[in-house]
Amino acid sequence: MSVIHPFKGYRPAPEFASAVAALPYDVMTSEEARVMVKGNPYSFLHVDRAEIDLPEDTDHYCDEVYAKAASNLQSMIDKGILIHDDKNVLYIYRLTMNGRSQTGLVCCTSIDEYIENKIKKHELTRESKERDRIRHVDACNANTGPIFLTYRDNDEVNRAIADFTKNNAPVYDFVSEDGIGHTVWVIDDEKVTEGLVKSFADVEALYIADGHHRNASAVKVGLMRRKAEGDYNKNSEYNFYLSVLFPKSQLHIMDYNRVVTDLNGLSEAEFISKIKESFDVDEYNGEGCLKPEKLHTFGMYLDKKWYLLKAKQVDESDPVKSLDVSILQDKLLAPILGIGDPRTDDRIDFVGGIRGLGELVKRVDEGNMKVAFSMYPTTMEQLMNIADSGNIMPPKSTWFEPKLRSGLFIHKLSD
Repeated sequence: MSVIHPFKGYRPAPEFASAVAALPYDVMTSEEARVMVKGNPYSFLHVDRAEIDLPEDTDHYCDEVYAKAASNLQSMIDKGILIHDDKNVLYIYRLTMNGRSQTGLVCCTSIDEYIENKIKKHELTRESKERDRIRHVDACNANTGPIFLTYRDNDEVNRAIADFTKNNAPVYDFVSEDGIGHTVWVIDDEKVTEGLVKSFADVEALYIADGHHRNASAVKVGLMRRKAEGDYNKNSEYNFYLSVLFPKSQLHIMDYNRVVTDLNGLSEAEFISKIKESFDVDEYNGEGCLKPEKLHTFGMYLDKKWYLLKAKQVDESDPVKSLDVSILQDKLLAPILGIGDPRTDDRIDFVGGIRGLGELVKRVDEGNMKVAFSMYPTTMEQLMNIADSGNIMPPKSTWFEPKLRSGLFIHKLSD
């Protein structure tokens, strides 16, 4: 059973939607955010990265930043940039990238279902990142960025959403500066809403695709408010948090590639010789960059050459060890290059597939990195199997595109 909760959302007035919508706060630096908002006073980055409206030497985690975020949010409401739906509704959010669309249901999900692991995780979180969003959510009294969740397809849900989008006009329909299409419908028909709530009761579990830190933070703010209230009301809005739910069949995970600064004291010949103990190694003679075409194969770029690596042995019985990111880590990065913990080792960096394999070539050829590895993407089924088994993926295993925009939906935790 999965609980979805309609809510009285705050959202942009239609004429401001494209200007308000902003990339998630954690895909950019503060310096990049300052550049992105130039000439756009409506960008939601003024809320999600409020330090951009304070002096550049401001500590990003000081009280003034969170107070500024809350002030900027309230200002957008007071000025009519954000409007308020006066009854509990659900929303539909469609993103279109390179001709491929994914259509999700915007709702609130239950902090209790997260605690009970009915909303399943596949990544660890860092306390420092959680602490930042806890303070942000608490100061703003709102979930300002949605959690990206997925579920195994349900025919009734798919049919209801398809019927509604076919027979009703969207409230927003625009293309953002990066070429991504954003289309939003408001489901203000109570019968449709009730039907979707009922249909999701038959969905066994929800899975976090992206936004583990935001999810954990939203839950912890809810628990803080429960504790403060004592004998709390289970229907209070802080018991729920903002989410967008997409069916598994519509999602696309991109590759998440690796670059390393050095060969751990080995010559190139010694390095390749050691790799051959666990991988078949073939020099690539094709054109362009080497993009792996199946699981357990890897591209390696070294000294202006691409090599195809094929893992010799894979433990398919273990859902974590059989991941390509685990194979590369356990058989090459750790034993040969000495990278024991990729979370903390500054010799390794990660390049999302949206940047293309040319970025790997560039970073190696410019001398910043010595070797690069192109990966075959983790599959949705692998993600769900690992979450179902209660295991955790290695860091930087998945890269989802397109990214959900912040600012199109805001969920207040109390009036």
